[in-house]
Amino acid sequence: MTPEQIIAALKQLMAEGEAPGKVLTDPSDLATYGTDWTRIYTPNPVAIVLPKTTEHVQSLVQFANQNNVALVPSGGRTGLSAGAVAANGEVVVAFDNMNQILDFNASDRTVRCQAGVITEKLQNFAEENGLYYPVDFASAGSSQLGGNLSTNAGGIKVIRYGMSRDWVAGLKVVTGKGDVLDLNKDLEKNNTGYDLRHLFIGAEGTLGFITEATMKLSRQPDNLTVFVLGLNDLGSTMDVLNTFRSKLDLTAYEFFSHQAMNHVLAHGQVKAPFDTEAPYYALLEFEAVSEQVMEQAMELFERCMENGWVLDGVISQSETQAQSLWLLRERISESIAPRIPYKNDISVVVSRVPGFLEEINQVVSDHYPDFEIIWFGHIGDGNLHLNILKPEDMAKEDFFEKCQKVNKWVFEIVERYQGSVSAEHGVGMTKKAYLQYTRSEAEIAYLRGIKQVFDPNGIINPGKIFD
Repeated sequence: MTPEQIIAALKQLMAEGEAPGKVLTDPSDLATYGTDWTRIYTPNPVAIVLPKTTEHVQSLVQFANQNNVALVPSGGRTGLSAGAVAANGEVVVAFDNMNQILDFNASDRTVRCQAGVITEKLQNFAEENGLYYPVDFASAGSSQLGGNLSTNAGGIKVIRYGMSRDWVAGLKVVTGKGDVLDLNKDLEKNNTGYDLRHLFIGAEGTLGFITEATMKLSRQPDNLTVFVLGLNDLGSTMDVLNTFRSKLDLTAYEFFSHQAMNHVLAHGQVKAPFDTEAPYYALLEFEAVSEQVMEQAMELFERCMENGWVLDGVISQSETQAQSLWLLRERISESIAPRIPYKNDISVVVSRVPGFLEEINQVVSDHYPDFEIIWFGHIGDGNLHLNILKPEDMAKEDFFEKCQKVNKWVFEIVERYQGSVSAEHGVGMTKKAYLQYTRSEAEIAYLRGIKQVFDPNGIINPGKIFD
């Protein structure tokens, strides 16, 4: 089919039903919906489709199979692996208009949502009903639930609450063959064979489309309190973590380098937490449910100071101050964005983080001493974000080419430490050449086999994870 014929057919499909969908073809819409935060690939979709119902999505998939048209799912487009990029004439299926909270069950503590529900909307809905949705990250104001589940998003609360998959009671999906599956039916216990939910969670939209999800909720945390600590060295991160975890249930344990904080401070609206400068900083959060817990936290802080692991620190005295301290961590990506950072989202088991980070830091510094390196991440669960900033006098193309060489050295270290080349953002297109550093040949063969079962014609998000 010609692009014109495809667009005409899509418009006809979206006109069906009581709630018509939309088809966009304006160049500005193609550019907006055809990419994500990577900005590496030039978007080139044929059209953007915004369905309103699961039936619309099913009709799209059936049409795509009949006419060999590739479909790319698009959520909030906040990913960093080009998993939602349409660079080869695909049709983008964006879920912005499937954004309704459909049902709430207070007894079961569950809420059924369409895939396009914004993460923050779900968090606010839970709070309004006296409950809590704990999966949280800096992009909560724009990321969508379907995209979160497709990448099994983690974020800043994993150390206490786990990943997105831990909060899914049920899913409605449209497979690459065009079948609608209602998975698990929101049951807490259901041991009747393979749990297909968990194939779609983390599949990056390569097996089909998540159209609805029933999410579990929790009780609201009580008096969340934040410490920001200046650390003496990298090894101290684990000493501090182990000390606090021995007595407290932490809800977050984040870290960032002095260089990262400098960018946040230069960006404005955030102040340094204290006068003492440290090479690294840790942000930890816990529930101060009583005066006794607060006293215990201060005792642990003093112990860390006495051992020389911590140089200085500050603890929040109010919810407002806690939110202000969180900005030191949450504003990092925003503050370095103008420098066109090359990002790596990597992980190892928690205990091996310091040595792992030191080795990578040394390799990058030795080969590219002129590159500024920014470290931050969810160190409490072993997830680190390596950001290499583009020198102002270097062309973007030359910079990315040099960073590709860095990747090989970094991922060889990841492989040696038995870590992951993508902890949170998936494989997409940017990491698929490096999948073998984390997955064995046998595993990749099984992944391909699963893809073939659900999407035999290869029309759903082709070229992502593997070719």
